[in-house]
Amino acid sequence: MADRSGLGNGRSRRKVLLGAAAAGTAAIGAPIAATRLIGVDHHDPPKAPPRSKQHASESAADAGGFADRDSSYAATTKTKADTDLGLFKTASDAARRTKVTVPTILDTSDPVLHLVRRTTPGATPEILADARNRGIDGWIERQLDPKSIDDSGADAIWAQWPLASKDPAGVAASIERYHWDAMYAYGEATLARQIWTRRHLYEVMVDFWANHLNIETPSGDVWDTVPAWHNDVIRGHALGSFTDMLVAGMRHPAMLRYLSNDKSHKESVNENLGRELLELHTVGVASGFTETDVRNSAYLLTGRTVLNTDDQDKRADFWYDPERHWTGAVKVLGFTHPNADANAGLDVGDAYLRYLAAHPATALSIARKLAVRFVADNPPAPLVQRLAKAYLDHKTEIVPVLDILFRSGEFWAAVGQKSRRPLENLVAAARVLGLKPGGNTTEGIKGLCWATQEMGHRPLGWHAPNGYPDVREAWRSSGPLIFSWNFHRGLIQGWWDGVTYPDPAGLIGNRPQGSLTEYVDSLCELLTLQRFQPAHRDALVVFAGGAKLKDRVGELVPLILDSPYFSLR
Repeated sequence: MADRSGLGNGRSRRKVLLGAAAAGTAAIGAPIAATRLIGVDHHDPPKAPPRSKQHASESAADAGGFADRDSSYAATTKTKADTDLGLFKTASDAARRTKVTVPTILDTSDPVLHLVRRTTPGATPEILADARNRGIDGWIERQLDPKSIDDSGADAIWAQWPLASKDPAGVAASIERYHWDAMYAYGEATLARQIWTRRHLYEVMVDFWANHLNIETPSGDVWDTVPAWHNDVIRGHALGSFTDMLVAGMRHPAMLRYLSNDKSHKESVNENLGRELLELHTVGVASGFTETDVRNSAYLLTGRTVLNTDDQDKRADFWYDPERHWTGAVKVLGFTHPNADANAGLDVGDAYLRYLAAHPATALSIARKLAVRFVADNPPAPLVQRLAKAYLDHKTEIVPVLDILFRSGEFWAAVGQKSRRPLENLVAAARVLGLKPGGNTTEGIKGLCWATQEMGHRPLGWHAPNGYPDVREAWRSSGPLIFSWNFHRGLIQGWWDGVTYPDPAGLIGNRPQGSLTEYVDSLCELLTLQRFQPAHRDALVVFAGGAKLKDRVGELVPLILDSPYFSLR
């Protein structure tokens, strides 16, 4: 059995890691033109300020709540500078005319390198070459049109999890009732897709929306509906209209069951979905919604349930039942309706959802989240405002918002200001090393999924409705870091049977004829797409020079992946 401890030559490895980390941590996750975040060393955010007793007419913000979950993690962060870096005619124009001013160990000389780091599940030399060949504008345009990209290889791998493509009736016909096979299969297929897709930006956006409208997978009553939820609602609308996604999502049996709306009745109203719709999915706490708004929101969603039948083909179908719908005048923020006819309750609810989707507070909420994903943990307000305006101007269509984002100076100035989360680190390592399907790919991916579980970042597995956090402070603990380091060794040592692993000695087919320094430079360029700073490179040379290179390269490769050069997104 391969040694999984990753502790061989530990003293030398720690010296190299600590040397690189000391330089890297000064820049990792720092907001643009701002001071570095002050971290917490656990997964839980700081506690919110003490709350007064909240009344029905009082908003959550007035009661002391954070405007959003990211703000809770960054509660001790100093105020960021909000310099407007401008909107340019094209993304390439923005890249050429924007200077990177925040210190970072990453190479700031090539904006294409920054682009592929931010818009893929993990950049490789081949992806970088493709982006350079197409040019910044051409590459972005193609990635925003995923159907134009042949992804048949990833499709074929996906097909090895047939449950991942089934509708609820198909799942129910394939497995025992309430078993979790389909949910596990979907998470594993998702990981495989992230590793082997060529539709890079689309997959990033699928992950973004899966967290925004999070349904824990696996969990409870969604055993048969999870594949359809992700395929129809998330993947079906990832680069489309948020309004369409929201309306589809609030009719989907998976969401109705996950947040208990299927149990809501006019005589016993369940507030779960009505509350999360406001707080997480649309306007957010900063909009000032009150407990009365939450109650009315829940009223508007009554009647949306799941068909209760013994017919296996229909028992997970959406059903609107007017007998369950609460009637009476409602007001949520600026939405008002007499809501007098239960038979019209579904249409009233859809009108309410469209109102929320197009609300300026929703625009700001989604704009901020996109800026957090693509730019910085504490993004500049001018950028957020610009994205929110594009969202409203284009009637909640997402591609125009991304177009504005890539044409904004703030995006190109943000080199080195995001860190990879554990799952992203795993996927990026597998991609850059060239992990390939093997004799039993499903078993190999299942093993990798269990590794992500140990890291605390299993695909689609966040237990709360708010989705995985996307800020560095949420992941600053020793556990995910050590598991990531060990995972890098697992990829080199082939811990999980079923997939084909790279031969570390063969990663550079034509080893540079010359010094060990040249070899280390080439290996760093292959794995992190850039050379290390001289002091860090020299430490690796010393590490590799203590024995014959063929005996040390299997330790040198994961050591490079352990560095901040790789962990920065």
